[in-house]
Amino acid sequence: MNIVIRQEGVVMHNYSLREFLLFPPVYLNVKKLRSELQGKTVLITGASFGIGEKLAYLLADMNIHLILVARTEEKLLTMKREIEEKAAKVSVYSADLRKPEEIKELLTFIHQLPDGLDLLVSNAGISIRRSISHSLDRYHDFTRTMAINYFAPVQLLLSLIPLLEKNKGQVINISTINVLLIPFPYWAAYQASKTAFDTWFRSVEPELNAMDISTTTIYLPLVKTRMIMPTTAYQKLPAMNPYHVGKIICKSMYTKRQKYRPWWFIFGQFASLMFRGIWELSTSVINKKEEI
Repeated sequence: MNIVIRQEGVVMHNYSLREFLLFPPVYLNVKKLRSELQGKTVLITGASFGIGEKLAYLLADMNIHLILVARTEEKLLTMKREIEEKAAKVSVYSADLRKPEEIKELLTFIHQLPDGLDLLVSNAGISIRRSISHSLDRYHDFTRTMAINYFAPVQLLLSLIPLLEKNKGQVINISTINVLLIPFPYWAAYQASKTAFDTWFRSVEPELNAMDISTTTIYLPLVKTRMIMPTTAYQKLPAMNPYHVGKIICKSMYTKRQKYRPWWFIFGQFASLMFRGIWELSTSVINKKEEI
């Protein structure tokens, strides 16, 4: 049984019954969102595909200035043309956030904006699934995941905090539930980099809040994006639709909720704590069998 969610006659996502129960619908108060964002400047990284793309289109009807950042300039320009047919003003900036010098150029652009910055959605990221035995000559896997998942958002925020403080803005970090659970085999590079920024962000949250900068972390399970496509094992697992995630992000813009986690995540945390020894033993046995 599939459950189809539509908006204005367009299919937004098609969930199985299991997915519908795991990821219940989100009510988005468009009036509150429009009032909260009126005249503001919103920066979205990783904006050309997946969650970032859906979020940008969800915000298209708002009277805001959207700054869309990604590597794919052609896709960004297409999005700009389509979104500006509605209410939002759009600036696009093509940059590879793995490269500090390109981040510096992006920051120069942002600091030259007349109205500064009100909201940063830190969404850009990279995922790698690879066993350690297949990573021995791939140190670059670890440097590039740290570059985009950790160093890039830190570099951005260190420069943008004064702008956000001036406008009493908000930072929304798009994270993963994995950082709050037992580490999984094959995901060392990805989980280490995402955990690094999650820890950094949680550490600076009290200071940012004291500056009147709101902070939100969206802890997500699997999401149906290009990031999970190379992993065959994930194709049959329940996963959220990027449009659904976009609505969660939009809602956090006016509720200022500090954390979002799926309703069932508490059971995962409990199991992670109670059965850690069994999990580690069983995964070791399974990995040995796979290597034989």
